Amino acid sequence: MSFVYEYPRPAVTVDAVVYGYQAEELRVLLIERGGPPFRGAWALPGGFLGENEDLPDAVRRELLEETGVAPLHLEQLGSWGTPGRDPRGHTITVAYTALVRLSGHTAKADTDAADARWFPVDGLPDLAFDHGEILDAARERLIESVRTRPVGFDLLPDLFSLTELQTLVETVMGEPLDKRNFRKKLQSLDMLIPTGEYESGVPRRAAQLYRFDRAMYDKLSAEGFQFRL
Repeated sequence: MSFVYEYPRPAVTVDAVVYGYQAEELRVLLIERGGPPFRGAWALPGGFLGENEDLPDAVRRELLEETGVAPLHLEQLGSWGTPGRDPRGHTITVAYTALVRLSGHTAKADTDAADARWFPVDGLPDLAFDHGEILDAARERLIESVRTRPVGFDLLPDLFSLTELQTLVETVMGEPLDKRNFRKKLQSLDMLIPTGEYESGVPRRAAQLYRFDRAMYDKLSAEGFQFRL
């Protein structure tokens, strides 16, 4: 039996804020738009939701099509639907965030994206649509996430030093942390496993390398904590 829908239906899109971390720098994945509107402008990867397509499936499809990046975990950030945000008509977008290791996610433009590139979060170009507003909300969410759950597993290599972990947290939060208090807090979380291996090729005393205890990491991710120093 067919159903006649009597109310107007705005278009629905999805957008993705994908963060990576490299060389002590937090980066975000952007695409250069290959078509109108805003041809040649930089924007978040994303696109229109397909008929009978689930939102997370649409985000993964658009990311893979436009950038070649395929994050394992997505988290819904929020929705934006102010009339006029898209010159093509009333469009509601649902934004997602993801964290990936840059070493395994090289961006490569495809389909309607003219280019795809990782940008430092402190050196972003002007963005199309209201994507600057979406990025601001994503950055606030990421900062809060660092305070309430671990994020390093998705951004750091398998083995890392405590200094590298602290630098990551400081970079995300945008503020320095006391080294002694930071390590004391880490010990209380019981999520790090010393490997007995050490850094190599560094012009100083080599630091011991650690890895995350995945079971404890997942437990803390689900339950949360308060990382206040």
